Amino acid sequence: MSKSNDPPPTNITREAGKESNRAVDVQVISRAADILNAIAENPSGLSLAQIAALSNLSRSTVHRIVVALCRQDFLRATNSGYKLGPAFLRLADASRSNFEHLIRPHILELSHNLRETVDLSELTGNTITFVDQVIASRRLRAVSGTGVSFPLHCTAPGKAVLAGLDDRSLSRLLGERLERYTPATITDRELLENELMEIRRTGVAYDREEHTLGICAIGMALRALDGSWYAVSVPLPAQRFYGQEARLVDALMATVERIIAQQVDEDAASSM
Repeated sequence: MSKSNDPPPTNITREAGKESNRAVDVQVISRAADILNAIAENPSGLSLAQIAALSNLSRSTVHRIVVALCRQDFLRATNSGYKLGPAFLRLADASRSNFEHLIRPHILELSHNLRETVDLSELTGNTITFVDQVIASRRLRAVSGTGVSFPLHCTAPGKAVLAGLDDRSLSRLLGERLERYTPATITDRELLENELMEIRRTGVAYDREEHTLGICAIGMALRALDGSWYAVSVPLPAQRFYGQEARLVDALMATVERIIAQQVDEDAASSM
């Protein structure tokens, strides 16, 4: 028998192997997250080729990860492409706070009545993050995936929350520079503060193509009992927004009033 002349593995080589395996594991998780995010932002479904293009991954890599996610019910295959599966949706539901559960039936009803997308957002640091969404039953609609964060100064839910904050919090969250996203974005601090004063008066914030051209929105802020800031907003294509503001505002105000009333009732009941 011949003997190998290779030296036995040392502790250093073993640790290097472990580090290499960890790096591979992290890479797989990162790629799976990219795929899930791409599908979450396109709830009508995506093909493997579309997922590969959006996630900047090879089709073979996407296929391998998608198959694994489907086996665990995090994704499901449909006639219109891959969509989020029941396991992912269960996790999303479990992560919702009691306040978010309270709001869910109200935004479902508002979306049904307006036939528009309705979002629930939460203030997350210096951004506003979509934590729930009811998608409009229309071919042309405004959709952004849950878990996606947006700037505060040029979105309806962001401005609605900003209007509820004190001056110190405003200065901390807005920073020195307001980034421009479209020609309509307000980048002048004084103009934004004037608009926030008007939002405090009316309770309603507007996004008139300030973050994305062709998309408008209205929003109103809400505060949970634990002090967290939320906003309910209605994003829609610009051609269905202009001239319809009063109808949209009336529906949103009525919804927010019902949410606040239910929150007060439930708080009173829990204190008894």
